Amino acid sequence: MSPTNPRLSRDCLIVEQAEQAIRQLITAHHEWFVAENGGAPLSINADEFDFLVAHHRLLFSCWTESGSRTWRVLDWNWNGDKLQLRTSRRMGAEISLLELVPRASAKAIVASIAAARQERCERLAQLMAQTLGVGDRVLGVDSVDVHPKRHTQHPVFEGTRPPPHTRHPDFNVLLSSVKIERASLSPGMRRDQPGRYARIVLRLPHQRIAATGTVAQSDVRNVDSLFSSTLLWFQRITQSPTRPSIEQLFLVIERQILEATRQRHVLLRDSLRQRIELFEIDEDWKELAPVQPFERKHLWRKRLARFPPVNESESNAQAIDIIANAPQAIDVVASRHGQTLRYHGLPFARVRRVLERDRIWFGIEGSRRRVLDDFHRPDWAKLFQDLETYRNEGCRDRRHWLYRASGEAWLESILRRDITKLDPGLIIAPLHAQFRTSHGGPTGARPIDLLALRHDGRLVVIELKVTEDREHVFQGVDYWRRVEAHRRRGHIASAKLFGEREISDESPLVYLVAPTLRFHPSFHTLAKTIAPDIEIYRFDINEDWRAGVRVVRRDRVNG
Repeated sequence: MSPTNPRLSRDCLIVEQAEQAIRQLITAHHEWFVAENGGAPLSINADEFDFLVAHHRLLFSCWTESGSRTWRVLDWNWNGDKLQLRTSRRMGAEISLLELVPRASAKAIVASIAAARQERCERLAQLMAQTLGVGDRVLGVDSVDVHPKRHTQHPVFEGTRPPPHTRHPDFNVLLSSVKIERASLSPGMRRDQPGRYARIVLRLPHQRIAATGTVAQSDVRNVDSLFSSTLLWFQRITQSPTRPSIEQLFLVIERQILEATRQRHVLLRDSLRQRIELFEIDEDWKELAPVQPFERKHLWRKRLARFPPVNESESNAQAIDIIANAPQAIDVVASRHGQTLRYHGLPFARVRRVLERDRIWFGIEGSRRRVLDDFHRPDWAKLFQDLETYRNEGCRDRRHWLYRASGEAWLESILRRDITKLDPGLIIAPLHAQFRTSHGGPTGARPIDLLALRHDGRLVVIELKVTEDREHVFQGVDYWRRVEAHRRRGHIASAKLFGEREISDESPLVYLVAPTLRFHPSFHTLAKTIAPDIEIYRFDINEDWRAGVRVVRRDRVNG
């Protein structure tokens, strides 16, 4: 009998103690959220995961959307709110950080976030009430040196209270006459989430005013959501029978989204834009200052960098061989560093030139990418077989991840092959997919789904959706603004994006495309808020578009 290894015994003891301690934590809660490397949390029950000791190792197994998976636990920590696991898979090739949060703790975290946002909302309401209380123009009190067209010179619109010797004699009465009728949060994206925006109604002697602002972290990528949510709320409360009616909206914004907000604001219908005033709030949330809105001509005067050149490169022999396996399903998207092969819009292989030699990596987004060589041929064959089985219009398992993933890219890949299925007036080629008017980055400049040209020379911006998306309208309008700015400067013509074809001296058209039942219920309401000189068309396509796109209906939505 071999002697016992003291170090091994000690390690075994540590692993067993860790397993017992974790089990005590787990048994205290039945429902959990689990997230890997900060990804989207998955709701699971305690009987859907387990900890066990095998071969002197602590293992964690869990049922995920991809099936059952097992990790080796390298280290763990419980901070009172969540259990953090540093884990490895595939013999150490993958290192992950798993976080398990009890649903009860998650509710407490959500409640604390909601309380913090509500506090910010009430602070904003008080600040706005104070501002209105000083503002002679708003209250209708005569002012000696304030002209309605130059109200920004008045102290209220400088974010400060006027000094005592310059205050109106009825200042205290006016200030006390501003009442906060409502200060609450907007609905969250889900029922268990707090809203991101303040919903404030202020009552004055002869009018009521709506005010809103972001009480969560401001981000230019959320400006479309801000406008969509705000305008729907504003329309709803203006139709309320409560008197006096609300005719004015104050939109409070932070500096980091100031530019993006004014860009959307100037594209609204005149009758609506005149009812919305913009205010900037300082970093400490102590003062408000008015914001001069853009005029449309400002958008065209702004200096623009030329958009990135369109990458065009020939496919190498290996890529051509791969495409030949399923030419009706695989397309190629050019990039700065090579090419990406997509199976019905889903990227699965990338061609890159390394040291004057073309190499191919394969793998679905989120999984480990491997070099296509003899050693990995079985993995490559398995991936390709799965794509053929599950990513096609005849797939029986409609819940499979490969079938449901990247739906908009799938629709885009179909239209790229023949854009005339959408509109016979469009030229088939060239057609630019995922077109960038500028390099990406923190500015929120997302790529345009499709940029096309009609036979009459008019540009067309196409935005695709396959699920309900409230921001559909404002995304399309923002793309219109960027393309129109470049068109006016001649960038599109000089870059010969459409060869020698002449670009019409007219603003682009906007095509918003989705299956008939996948347009958001508020689509038409939001479309009516956009200036009528921006031509927006709604294209309803068939629900079974994967088998072939057919246009069911086409309407002008903001005429």
